[in-house]
Amino acid sequence: MCNFNKQNEETKTLIHILMAKCADAVGGANFLLGLLEAMKEKKPNALMFKGCHIDSKEASIKWNKIVFKDKLDILEDVIRSHKSSEDIDFNILEDDSDKKKKKILNMVKTLAPIKFTVIPKESENGSGFNFKIFDKIEDTCVTINPIFAAMFFCSAEYMKKSLKYEI
Repeated sequence: MCNFNKQNEETKTLIHILMAKCADAVGGANFLLGLLEAMKEKKPNALMFKGCHIDSKEASIKWNKIVFKDKLDILEDVIRSHKSSEDIDFNILEDDSDKKKKKILNMVKTLAPIKFTVIPKESENGSGFNFKIFDKIEDTCVTINPIFAAMFFCSAEYMKKSLKYEI
């Protein structure tokens, strides 16, 4: 998931299109990468930042609910276990014990309402964009939004490669 080189051509194209649309909505690739760098500076993870708001020079991201460490640990574990996945829409409920599935489902219920809003500082740079943590939530299938994964868990190098990828 976070290794751009391991993705197949179709997935690379999809990721490129998603990230390019996001970059265009905030004024360009450099503005999006600047925001990503500001997010990476927040330790241990930007999601735990009490202000639920992070600014860079050119853009900002805000969300409507703080993520506590217990839920973040479960989310990080799920993403880490699929980090080298070549499939962008992997089911986070696959291949887990019933006990682990229950923890994951509780985390999903808690984090599903969170909505992220990314906006440029200057309105002439774009209208911004919104995203959620999960792309799909069903009884037996939950997938993580690739924009969320790229913004909060993948490296800046991943984002650069996805933005520079040529279709």
